[in-house]
Amino acid sequence: MSKSPISATIDADLIKWINEKIKDRTRFRNKSHLIEIALEKLKKEDK
Repeated sequence: MSKSPISATIDADLIKWINEKIKDRTRFRNKSHLIEIALEKLKKEDK
């Protein structure tokens, strides 16, 4: 799978939530991983 870097402006409350979620590295490796999984879930729900 090819990946491309992107830039996004995200609400401060969402950044705080993301930072809390990635503290436990067993589920998400980093911010990019969490965002990618969230977008995949949204994509599946959209079908």
